[in-house]
Amino acid sequence: MENIMVVPIDDSTFSHDALRFALTLAKDTKSKIIILNVQPNMQTANVQRFFNKDEITAYAHELGKEVLDKTEDITKDTSVPIEKVIRIGSPKQEICDLAREQNARCIVMGSRGRGFIKGAVLGSVSYGVLQVAPCPVTIVP
Repeated sequence: MENIMVVPIDDSTFSHDALRFALTLAKDTKSKIIILNVQPNMQTANVQRFFNKDEITAYAHELGKEVLDKTEDITKDTSVPIEKVIRIGSPKQEICDLAREQNARCIVMGSRGRGFIKGAVLGSVSYGVLQVAPCPVTIVP
């Protein structure tokens, strides 16, 4: 069975620090890293009045790809196998669902991201993942 680590990325310095930490850990444990970006579900009634579902989904994937592309400098010189995934929905739910689906060994994530509660010691997504994760969670400050 393959060791898999899920590393959520939101383009914050906290998530990039978590990715660097995960790369070191993955080398030591011979693990694969799945870098995950979760885009918010923008399919509200008001948005759907102006854009169809396919346009909304394509835009979310475009935004996610921009975030994931910014990890290239961090991951370019590594021997660790890496997969990049974009999902749309609630970050807490999508992170935990992917970890469950992949039977991940752990989730490694930053303590804060680009969410609404910038002043909190532990971000709302990090805290939520800690509550429902199917595997150990490492929070990188």
